Amino acid sequence: MIGLPELAAIGVVALVAWLVWDALRSREHANDAMRRACEMRHFFFLDDTVSLHSLRPFRDDEGRVRLRRVYHFQFSDTGHNRRNGSIALVRDRVVALDLGDTTGNVVPPH
Repeated sequence: MIGLPELAAIGVVALVAWLVWDALRSREHANDAMRRACEMRHFFFLDDTVSLHSLRPFRDDEGRVRLRRVYHFQFSDTGHNRRNGSIALVRDRVVALDLGDTTGNVVPPH
């Protein structure tokens, strides 16, 4: 028979597994969005990956608490420089995208 400590341990392991899976899925969404955004602007998505900068609770339009992840990355507009950018996701939806577009303007998500 399984006791309370074993059930709690199984619950903790399941929660950790879900958090890891969700983080990997979100990172892949961010990478895909950055590839598309860079391709549309003829930029180079350097290192071909994003890195997590922040993770915070956020209330969506329906009042539900969601996790808002902000990722940083580097891109190049000429192929000979490095520029910093960021992308914010809530679930798998891009809510903010900052490429700076070499003029310092924030680019709205497409």
